[in-house]
Amino acid sequence: MEFLDSIVIGAGQAGLSASYHLRRLGVAHVVLDADAAPGGAWQHRWDALTMQDVHGVAELPGSVPPPRTTARANRAVPAYFGGYERAHGLPVIRPVHVDRVDDEDGILAVHAGERIWLSRTLINATGTWTQPFLPHYPGMETFLGEQLHTVDYPGPEHFRGKRVLVVGGGASAVQFLGALAPLTDVLWATRTPPVWRTGDFTPEAGAAAVALVEQRVAQGLAPQSVVSVTGLMLRPQEQEAARLGVYDARRPMFQRIEPDGVRWADGSFEPVDAILWATGFRPAIGHLAPLRLRSERGGIQLDRHGRGTTAVKDPRIQLVGYGPSASTIGANRAGRTAARGVQRRLAAHEHTLTFTGP
Repeated sequence: MEFLDSIVIGAGQAGLSASYHLRRLGVAHVVLDADAAPGGAWQHRWDALTMQDVHGVAELPGSVPPPRTTARANRAVPAYFGGYERAHGLPVIRPVHVDRVDDEDGILAVHAGERIWLSRTLINATGTWTQPFLPHYPGMETFLGEQLHTVDYPGPEHFRGKRVLVVGGGASAVQFLGALAPLTDVLWATRTPPVWRTGDFTPEAGAAAVALVEQRVAQGLAPQSVVSVTGLMLRPQEQEAARLGVYDARRPMFQRIEPDGVRWADGSFEPVDAILWATGFRPAIGHLAPLRLRSERGGIQLDRHGRGTTAVKDPRIQLVGYGPSASTIGANRAGRTAARGVQRRLAAHEHTLTFTGP
């Protein structure tokens, strides 16, 4: 068992940023990544998603962002991440699927199958991709067509000639509708009316959106995504779908699913061949459950009124890519903040040893 100053779990944008800053601070650590190759969640995105389609990939610290080209995002970003790992000599170990993190007499024990790493501190950077949220609706098990979540999205060509119901009020749903409407017949259902952003997304608007997420995290509530509070807007790629009237024809959520379609509370029925659940993700933090970090309100409370990365219940733990830092720019900044939090914790530990020693 290796004993380290810190362990980073996850080698996506936030994890690589944290590792970069830990190296600069001279903190001995490893990065444990569940994937077999670099790229984080990006390597699992659908083939049709190009670098021009994504909202943007912020440059990793000490680097430049990947170019906005027609290259497939699931190839370009993993190549960028892999090159970054090599260029900076980041200590990534893969594939390592962390099962749980225990507290063993004040030492953090990270378990992955039969392997164990011991550490004084931990930075969790596991994101959300592995925890898709799929709501349950009556009758969904009787549906004879396809049901796919965003995590399973195979690209628009797969749905050509099928009648598709897109469920969800976020940016992914808007993008799916934009890609599918020119190819096939689509419907859109959301739990609440979508909120469209009418003005430009200025730095001030971004800061205001992040502040709303910070407020929830500061109160120990489960975080909302930053995108959920920024409002929706149509890109050039979605203009054809808008012309076809798809976004204006949004319907409220249906009451139940039947074998060949969905039925609303007013009795109306729509036949569909496929249901695409663009219903988001939840933080992948189940492995941290033994540490009991959650508040009674369901979330993990972070320091600095939700703007920090340190878990209030256990300052040995830093969370990046969680709540307000769940974006590429936020993840970069959180990586630096978390590394400094680790450094402070280690310094406090050494001071305690010195003070209480002989």
